[in-house]
Amino acid sequence: MSKIRQSVMGVLCVGEEYLFIKRQNYLNVFPGYTSFPGGKVERDDDCSPPAMLSEFSADLIECLRRELMEEISFDLFAAIENGEVKKVLELGKVITPDFNPARFENFYFKIELRTKPPIDFDQNEIASISWGSAKSIYERYHQDEILIVPPMKKLIDGLTENKPLPLNLDLQYDSQSEVPAINPVSSVIQLLPLSNTFPPAKRTNCFVIGEKPQRIVAIDPSPCDENEYKKFKKTISKYPINFIFLTHHHPDHHEFSTKLAREMGLPMGMSKDSHERIKSEFGENYFEGIYLSFFKEGDVLTTCNGEDVIIYETPGHDEGQLSLIPTSKKWAILSDLFQSIGTVVIGAPEGDMKKYFESMQRMIDLSPQVIFPSHGIALGGVDKLQVTLDHRKERELQVLGLFNEGKTGDQMLAIIYEGVDSRLFPYARKTISAHLKKLKAEGKIK
Repeated sequence: MSKIRQSVMGVLCVGEEYLFIKRQNYLNVFPGYTSFPGGKVERDDDCSPPAMLSEFSADLIECLRRELMEEISFDLFAAIENGEVKKVLELGKVITPDFNPARFENFYFKIELRTKPPIDFDQNEIASISWGSAKSIYERYHQDEILIVPPMKKLIDGLTENKPLPLNLDLQYDSQSEVPAINPVSSVIQLLPLSNTFPPAKRTNCFVIGEKPQRIVAIDPSPCDENEYKKFKKTISKYPINFIFLTHHHPDHHEFSTKLAREMGLPMGMSKDSHERIKSEFGENYFEGIYLSFFKEGDVLTTCNGEDVIIYETPGHDEGQLSLIPTSKKWAILSDLFQSIGTVVIGAPEGDMKKYFESMQRMIDLSPQVIFPSHGIALGGVDKLQVTLDHRKERELQVLGLFNEGKTGDQMLAIIYEGVDSRLFPYARKTISAHLKKLKAEGKIK
């Protein structure tokens, strides 16, 4: 069990307007998310707070003071002294759910001001700031225009509905009988069952998208075992799904999917390539009794917020892999094209490094506002895709240099992946082989 640390958020408000920030897309933690200024309590956070703040923990208040100064150049103590602060209230607190590797007890403080202060924000961390009512942010969220963490959604709902303080911001789910479910953008529900996936990831996201009268789709349902399946089925039964869609053929994306389809009487869809590979690996009768549909580039899977969700073919990691993007490009479900936890394996026979480079560049050029991986959290923008592609290009130059030095594949492995867990070597060998195959196809090596 990870240690629970403390953190704070400062919610500045003037009348009915609140100060919101959007985090930079290139940050390692919650990139592109709409939030409030704040951060984690440090060991040396200690102070003698003004009398107005005496009811609160001194280390929390000092952290709040420090973070507001660093991120938006707002001096809380000076504002209190000058009579600019009417009152400070605890809006609520949340403890990061137990499925997160890093856990915090996060406190939200509402700072009621008489007038809007001058703001000079840290552009290294904050992309933009805006003043707006809770209702306006609520409406932007429901139009898929912002990306938020679960407590932020509950906070916006609470402020919009004028619920009594402090608000209950914890994610409500029973870990003994359900799997976690979050809603980072309005149109995409993200279920997080444990799965038999590639480490260090432990879960494969199952997404629920769509609206009536179109398909309401469960994407890649793949719990790890019977017990997790029971929890997963209880959770997904809360949503009126009428279709199951598989992004590609790897088992950590469809384990238990056919059982779910049969028990709930649901049709399934995927690419023809994925269908053939699954049957080849898991048997001709794998989909017996299930009505199947096959999808290709340009097909419409369903609608969200009244707009079509389009199929994009994104081979490279897997030849039959399909991605999903609405016409507005407000978000994209990119399956295993990238990961926010761990690294994507590119290996024969289904993987192709050249196609992977092309698929990555195509998604970068399309530039969806939010990208969802199959393993990890949603990210704002395509910065992660660009960083990943650049890293792959650097790795390819390294492979080319070592090849020209006469190094064998095993020698390259020892040099390139020095210090990596030896259990991952088979996958690393596949990646090196994929780079070599691409270089030979391009005539750069013989």
